Amino acid sequence: MPKEKEVKTDGEYTAKSIQVLEGLEPVRKRPGMYIGGTSLEGLHHLVWEVVNNSIDEAMAGFCKNIEVKLLPDNVVEIFDDGRGIPVEKHPQTKKSTIETVLTVLHAGGKFGGGGYKISGGLHGVGVSVVNALSVWTKAEVQRDGKIYTMEFERGKAKTKDPKVTGKSKETGTTISFQADPQIFPEIKYSWEKILGYVRQQAYLTKGVSIKVFDQREKENEKAYGFLFDGGLISYVKFLNRGKEVKNEMPFYVEKKVEDTIVEIALQYTESYKEHVFSFANNIWTTEGGMHEAGFRTALTRAINNFARKNNFIKEKDENLTSEDLQEGLTAVVSVKLRNPQFEGQTKAKLGNGEIKGIVSSVTSEALAEFLEAHPNNAKAILGKCLLTAKARIAARAAKDAVIRKGALEGMTLPGKLADCSSKDPAESELYIVEGDSAGGSAKQGRNRKFQAILPLRGKLVNVEKTTLDKVVKSDTLKPIIIALGAGIGDSFDISKLRYHRIIIMADADVDGSHIRTLLLTFFYRYYEDLLKNGYIYIAQPPLYRLQSGKDIRYVYTEEEKNEIVSAMKNQKAKVKSQNEKSKSKSVDVPEVVMETDESESEVGEKIAGINIQRYKGLGEMNPQQLWETTMDPEKRMMRQVKINDAESADRTFDILMGNEVEPRRRFIQTHAKSVKNLDV
Repeated sequence: MPKEKEVKTDGEYTAKSIQVLEGLEPVRKRPGMYIGGTSLEGLHHLVWEVVNNSIDEAMAGFCKNIEVKLLPDNVVEIFDDGRGIPVEKHPQTKKSTIETVLTVLHAGGKFGGGGYKISGGLHGVGVSVVNALSVWTKAEVQRDGKIYTMEFERGKAKTKDPKVTGKSKETGTTISFQADPQIFPEIKYSWEKILGYVRQQAYLTKGVSIKVFDQREKENEKAYGFLFDGGLISYVKFLNRGKEVKNEMPFYVEKKVEDTIVEIALQYTESYKEHVFSFANNIWTTEGGMHEAGFRTALTRAINNFARKNNFIKEKDENLTSEDLQEGLTAVVSVKLRNPQFEGQTKAKLGNGEIKGIVSSVTSEALAEFLEAHPNNAKAILGKCLLTAKARIAARAAKDAVIRKGALEGMTLPGKLADCSSKDPAESELYIVEGDSAGGSAKQGRNRKFQAILPLRGKLVNVEKTTLDKVVKSDTLKPIIIALGAGIGDSFDISKLRYHRIIIMADADVDGSHIRTLLLTFFYRYYEDLLKNGYIYIAQPPLYRLQSGKDIRYVYTEEEKNEIVSAMKNQKAKVKSQNEKSKSKSVDVPEVVMETDESESEVGEKIAGINIQRYKGLGEMNPQQLWETTMDPEKRMMRQVKINDAESADRTFDILMGNEVEPRRRFIQTHAKSVKNLDV
């Protein structure tokens, strides 16, 4: 008989292999699915979820005041004077409605039950997710003349029903929570980040008062409030503060089409970058969506129609493109609709197809009326757009001339670029190095397999004060554009990028800081996607080389230098003490001072027998030192440049690098005292 096949039971896939997570367990198991991650961004998302519930009450017309408090021990408390969460027993869950809202996913008044016609918290996971990811949560509700309180621990109710803890003639809800350190590795709320978010919500919900209090430290308490009756007009003016505007009167429209409310404001400035913020039910759709697409289509159509009708564009000339209308544009597009279809839990993109036509129709009609009624503002807008179109045509010609040289097709690469042998962008690095001297050392010290070196030659252009055609013609920036291989402007294609680590390596002095700032401005204005993807880095060369005998250390900060010098002194003292103890047994040998091949400038100062060399520039390091300190992936220190707050980043670039002198002077006066060890 044939031998019976042996059946393995170890590692079987059976019903027991399927894990069922109940209640809020899925949230604690996979928090990233609900709040995007457990970083500081995810931590702040907890605050946004609760604030959004209060904003929903305001949009429904039942809330006029919201308060956000940061309390000691990382406690956050958010109050609104809305209707208050219902307290009666829920017919489906057979639990109190407060407990249902705080412990059941997808439970809320936003799914057609009549609680909200318009809301941002579509998924209904907001406050329940906050509850799941907190050590404790407390809900206090004022309604029906009473105050009801219910407490929770890591998502589970401590009591069966809410307790009546007092009387009140008011209505409202207060949610307090303490984020769970088991979930979040770092719990540190940013006052500036919360202020920015709350300010944005106040602009989008005109007439609602939102106050923020920082009471974490008694000696450093802060309070700030927002109330904007101007709505989006106030928001656009805020975004353009300090900039030279083209149309003094911002365009504004608010219109209701059936169950959808469309609200738009726009204004042009002398800036070279666009700022379009789109929102759906007060949720910032960072990746845009159908509402933003409808706005852009209508903007292009309305301005072209007006331009042709009034002979700004001649019959033989081509229409302005959507890219021509982007430069200097500041716009806020806000829609409020009943059933928003967001892509993903973080709601980055609006997918409702019908909203595109609604927004386009509202924008086209209102913008056409605005341009006709305000000819001076219309002329200023058209002047800006036509100038951009001319620059685009000139840039295209300059860019085509660059491409015709074949550099982007892998032929002779630009300038003094020493390319790497690897063709895999994921492992390839491009070092943009200040000066030929440092560039020479970097070329000799690098790993040729994956590290490319491009020394900077000539004066860098401040792209904040120039146009794209001049950027692509620049002798300094053109080699960078070609080396990256991804194009620029409307031809930019990130999939063609030749390096996924672009490292700015400049001296640790004022000139080096200036070069870093100019390069970061260039990348921010023309290669923002590289910053968003984390491809831009700043090398951190050492400030000092410390040597005590054979012990050589490279240090990167003044504090680190002082610590290591102190440790070296202690070690020398310890050795000296041991030598003195053995003097009676040994011959008295005088200390030998060795003369090395280092120059006097390299030795620098000497403290207690410790040589301290201060590096003034990268060129002072030989290839081996540069590799060991700044280029070796095993030892180097680099700062990754990211955009956590695009609005404030843009504002800072505009202040520091723009045409307006007065905002820059105020910035310097404000921050001058905080500058340490200024190396002039």
